[in-house]
Amino acid sequence: MSEENVEVVRAFFEAWNARDSDAVRELQDPDVILRTVEDWPEAGSYVGREAVMRLMEQLRDTWDADRAEPISDFIDAADRVVVRFVWRGVGHGPQSNMELTDVLTVRKRRICGHEFFWDHAEALEAAGLRE
Repeated sequence: MSEENVEVVRAFFEAWNARDSDAVRELQDPDVILRTVEDWPEAGSYVGREAVMRLMEQLRDTWDADRAEPISDFIDAADRVVVRFVWRGVGHGPQSNMELTDVLTVRKRRICGHEFFWDHAEALEAAGLRE
């Protein structure tokens, strides 16, 4: 099942980079929970697919173009997948080159959770792994 989870997360990144909001929406469970990094401007937890999609659309609207580029392997951790990436954005907002790690929980081929970290080692520990 874990290789399937990695495939789901890869598909999520592909859909995000293709700007395919419908595919991004469908890959997420209706009860998905997204937790931002602590010092994020709209910090906190977002519960439910609609709340998560609203946040993602707001973030996406910050730039004319953006891309989430994985810079590590997709790490399989049972029902979680850990991926380190750089999120680049250019356009009408400030240019961005943020390095983050997302710990995604996947169940029944849907993303049930996103938890973002600035520190990759902290993300690995949250997923029950060590660097």
